[in-house]
Amino acid sequence: MKRQVTVIGGGVVGLATAYALVQEGHCVELIEAHDTLGAATSFANGGQLSYRYVAPLADAGVPWQALGWLLQGDSPLRLRLRLDPAQWRWLLAFTLACRRGVNRRNAAVLLDLALHSQAVLAQWRQAQDLGDFAWRRNGKLVAFRSESQFKRSRLQLTDPDQQQVLGAAELRALEPALQESPFVGGVFTPDEEVGDCHAFCLRLAAALQASGQCRFRLGQPVTQLLHRGHQVVALRLGHEELAVDQLVLCAGYRSAALKLPGVNIPIYPLKGYSLTAPLASGQRAPEISLTDYERKIVYARLDRQLRVAAMVDIVGQDEALDKRRLQSMRRLALETLPHAADYAHAVEWAGMRPATPTGVPIIGATPYRNLWLNLGHGALGFTLACGSGQRLARMIG
Repeated sequence: MKRQVTVIGGGVVGLATAYALVQEGHCVELIEAHDTLGAATSFANGGQLSYRYVAPLADAGVPWQALGWLLQGDSPLRLRLRLDPAQWRWLLAFTLACRRGVNRRNAAVLLDLALHSQAVLAQWRQAQDLGDFAWRRNGKLVAFRSESQFKRSRLQLTDPDQQQVLGAAELRALEPALQESPFVGGVFTPDEEVGDCHAFCLRLAAALQASGQCRFRLGQPVTQLLHRGHQVVALRLGHEELAVDQLVLCAGYRSAALKLPGVNIPIYPLKGYSLTAPLASGQRAPEISLTDYERKIVYARLDRQLRVAAMVDIVGQDEALDKRRLQSMRRLALETLPHAADYAHAVEWAGMRPATPTGVPIIGATPYRNLWLNLGHGALGFTLACGSGQRLARMIG
């Protein structure tokens, strides 16, 4: 049955949800607080479509590692404790999710959703020309600096038939840009992909516009959901009220401020950073996507630019650029890939990734019969967006 569906959120998850809903025959109205689409967390993320490397951040070793990281100025993790009950609840739930059995179950859920998302993106690209968003199937290399971590990784492959274990010489033969790197080995997955998430958002928006089945309201933050019994009847947009039939909440970490009684939205913003550095003549950026396992830094070539992304800052809703963190990233990138890009002229960015404690996104119905959730994808929003959007669209029917 054709429905009128309102989607709150114009990032990659909201746009993919809207696109999937239109594909299922529904009419969509998409509301975005910013004046442009894909302008927040989707704007300059890591760029890797990493389908087989989706293990949750909540891992058995993380609490102990975190103690050491918090004492390092350039650590992957920074925690600023606040007098904020939401932060403490999230941290407690995160710690409980680090148990090995819980981590394994959540990793399996994420892997299933990621592979589904890869298939959905392939379907969408084949069915409709989404244009250029720097997409390539270039493969991904997870590289290790220590023999102990490399040995451990060989015992934890998620898909041995699709992953290749490479020694130091094989790694350098595969990717010549790593000739001077300190890596002792790595795991290569040939069918991983890369793309510009912001460009993908704009391509989805153009396709939605062309469909004639989607209307956009930009620069209009939703401040309240109005309900009668167990049904949402309207949204408050400033001084305006907008009636709704079916409603999907995809507003990232700000979704928690819109929750209704009986709806649990356990998400918290994890701030991440990126540098987008131009490639100059004679520079050798890696053609394949690279993850520096120990330093938790990812590298992705997007046409004539190198995207470098890293860090998890648990600092509340502070969206400001931390120059010390960005300078640390620039230094680490120069140490690892000194000839890959012009880091001095890199564009700096930070985004607030909406994460659940378990790492598993919230996709599905709520106690309100017309309210649906698709949020909490953390650092995997681009990777999981298409599959999440299609699954939710089919739940709505």
